[in-house]
Amino acid sequence: MSAMSLGPAVESKPIREIAYETLKHAIITGELPAGARIVETEYAERMHISRTPLREALRKLERDGLVEYMLRRGVMVRAFTIADVEEIYTIRNCLEMLTLPSIIQNATPEDIRRLRAMLDEMDPLTERNEIDQLSPRARAFHAALTAISGQKRILRAIEGQDEYITRFSALSIAKEDRRMAAHQEHHLLVDYVEQKDLPRFEELMRRHIERSKQTCLNALEESKLKHNG
Repeated sequence: MSAMSLGPAVESKPIREIAYETLKHAIITGELPAGARIVETEYAERMHISRTPLREALRKLERDGLVEYMLRRGVMVRAFTIADVEEIYTIRNCLEMLTLPSIIQNATPEDIRRLRAMLDEMDPLTERNEIDQLSPRARAFHAALTAISGQKRILRAIEGQDEYITRFSALSIAKEDRRMAAHQEHHLLVDYVEQKDLPRFEELMRRHIERSKQTCLNALEESKLKHNG
């Protein structure tokens, strides 16, 4: 039986929080796949903790909708549904929209140069269809853009949703027509920030993140149909 690492921050957080974050990460990344059974005695041993903090972590994961308690089977990892993904994107997109006025207000010429440098790196990757490299860079671009807002509490909430979205965003970027359009929109977004044009920035960002959400949902639906077929 292999051990499961609790990470480096054991002394700075309660054990139940460390266990929760470790298991949450394993579920989101697919290390613990949908349908996997989490046996308390086994996982307490693997994580070198008692069953009490593990049980508390599992209850929190249940509230997140990541695991469920099933009669005679115990704790099972839940599959992400289309409704789950839609809700995650909706929350994340609403949070991102809240940062836009502060981005316009705070953006410096150095911020603009940094964003354009990120897009310059993405240009050839987009042309060559290098999705594996493009996907993390697209997420990094959005993170850098929202970080300009300086709204720390909103940014932390966005990061919490981004854990989930990382798993799905490659599906959206893999769509060739949307990938090219999305990258062109990235360039336009930076233009609007540089011009301090909040109305056009908000309008384009709203369309941009909604299209990304819809493209991902469509791709998930297609994947589900193929799997069921």
